[in-house]
Amino acid sequence: MTALIDKAFFQELSGQDPREVCRRAVCTYDDTERSYALTVWGEQCTIHPHQARIEYVPAGRAPFHPYLELLMIHYLLRAQAIEPTQAWVSEKDLPGGATFFRGPHEIPTSLITGRFNDDVDSFKNRCKHLMGTPLDLADAAFSFTIAPRVPVAILYWAGDDDFPAESKILYDRSIAEPFALDVIYALAVGICERVGSSNG
Repeated sequence: MTALIDKAFFQELSGQDPREVCRRAVCTYDDTERSYALTVWGEQCTIHPHQARIEYVPAGRAPFHPYLELLMIHYLLRAQAIEPTQAWVSEKDLPGGATFFRGPHEIPTSLITGRFNDDVDSFKNRCKHLMGTPLDLADAAFSFTIAPRVPVAILYWAGDDDFPAESKILYDRSIAEPFALDVIYALAVGICERVGSSNG
């Protein structure tokens, strides 16, 4: 389940002061289990840094995309105790983003447009199922709290005779403070996969 996560990140997390991690990341720590409880996309996850393991509550639920699990660890390691700016930006508005987010790092929003095929109501229903909050943007848009300090917005436009359907992910401008661009890419892929999936 955690094959994509280098064990060095778990080791780094195991060496951090849990009180400081909880203060920065808005999570809790179990001294007996030596584990962190973190809410990810509205669901409870337990991260065991000393065992390099992630569990889900309730036990047995399908895990998130591996890239979202990677985000969990980087979030606990790097989150800063700063409030979101409430300013939405695209990945290409981030420092270095215009160069990074293309080619192999292009955000796969086609996973979203390919599923909904111009059906705005189906997109809305999927986002409501995933606990999104409606926004007055695009043909339909919803905001999500992926982790306590990681809000994102997902926008959708239906296609017409001139333009195909389009989807876009926006991020709070503060995301550039704790996360490298490759971590933001992992977050975006995990989002596209979950919204575009018929599961979960």
